[in-house]
Amino acid sequence: MKINAGEIRVGMLLEHNNDLWIVLKTQHVKPGKGGAFAQVEMKSLNKNTKLNERFRSSETVEKASLEEANYNFLYEDENNYFFMEPKSFEQIEIRKDIIGEKGKLLSENLQVSINFYNDSAISVDLPNQVTCKIETTDAALKGQTVSSSYKPATLCNGLNIQVPPFVEAGDEIIVDTRNLEYIKKV
Repeated sequence: MKINAGEIRVGMLLEHNNDLWIVLKTQHVKPGKGGAFAQVEMKSLNKNTKLNERFRSSETVEKASLEEANYNFLYEDENNYFFMEPKSFEQIEIRKDIIGEKGKLLSENLQVSINFYNDSAISVDLPNQVTCKIETTDAALKGQTVSSSYKPATLCNGLNIQVPPFVEAGDEIIVDTRNLEYIKKV
């Protein structure tokens, strides 16, 4: 699908130079002399390289069309995560490097949204919030200022996050999967 260069947003997938690119940064510039343009920083999904490209406002770019499907997480091995489509029970596997650090938040039967491009999985979207259990946390220090009142904690899945001083080991908390931050205690 063709879109104008002015419509490019962060997170979009573009087809450019026979490759698939994810937009990391975009800046729309209108200089005093000459036409407006969009300065776009992109990262290749296949080659893992970055590219800074300048598109004139009159240019059009090809937006990649993705198919999205819901899957349930089943299990993992040392290299892959395995998911099942709930209606057809079809199973797929996705390499751990595609999901990255957020793969540690996956739990059995967690429903995720998987984006496909030309029948190959390119990204996995977790729900915005998941429940995790605190494995260990430091003791809160009395007399700390309010601004720095967070303390480090390790979750049962191995992730390290910052939590408020009233959260103790064994507590269940809700974590935001987009930025890996504490939301609230359950």
